Amino acid sequence: MVEEETGVARASCEGDGDTSLNEAKEKEKRKDKRKKRLLKEAEKADKRGVCYLSRVPPHMDPLKLRQILSQYGEIQRVYLTPEDPAAQVRRKKSGGFRGQEFSEGWVEFTDKKVAKRVAGMLNGEQIGGRKRSSFYYDLWNIKYLSKFKWDDLTEEIAYKNATREQKLAMELSAAKRERDFYLSKVDQSKALSKIEERLKKKQKIDMVPKVVRQFPQKKPVVNGSEENKAQLSRDILAGVFGGSS
Repeated sequence: MVEEETGVARASCEGDGDTSLNEAKEKEKRKDKRKKRLLKEAEKADKRGVCYLSRVPPHMDPLKLRQILSQYGEIQRVYLTPEDPAAQVRRKKSGGFRGQEFSEGWVEFTDKKVAKRVAGMLNGEQIGGRKRSSFYYDLWNIKYLSKFKWDDLTEEIAYKNATREQKLAMELSAAKRERDFYLSKVDQSKALSKIEERLKKKQKIDMVPKVVRQFPQKKPVVNGSEENKAQLSRDILAGVFGGSS
């Protein structure tokens, strides 16, 4: 019976070992597939080319830009930088276009040769299309960026966003310091005004003259008998000391 149990335990251990080996092999296969896929994507990324648009015509958005440039070659990604919010507010207040406009943009072509050819062919040319189009008379301002990859653009965008957030944080901190300084000055002025009010009240109290109340005094009433006693005493004293009355 004991031998049978030991045999079952060995079989279970061998089974666990096989499953762990199979899992390790599957992990290695997945890693190999992932590496191959990354290598292929890296090769494709090396073949791609990026064009830069220094000016984006009004009413142009990423969808329209892709639609126009797709006829010259296959496009992977398009990114347009939104305009400054302050400029958008000013334009809306003046009665201009109320939609979103863009200041600059980047277009990634699948083939860098196509990107270079498109930039050389379109730069400075009229965008064209239908005459009723809002950007019919606009010109292309497009340039091929040699040795520039889309990852460089994402890094640049991330850097700009971080710089903008840092600048915004500094402005908020400065505004908060100004507010705190103003509030402290307000508190100081209130305290000084209260002190001045107390001093003025104290001065008014000191300047008020003290009222000394005077009551008229009446002479005591002396009756006749008392006058006679006083006269008698004077006569006696005159006799003793030899004085004359």
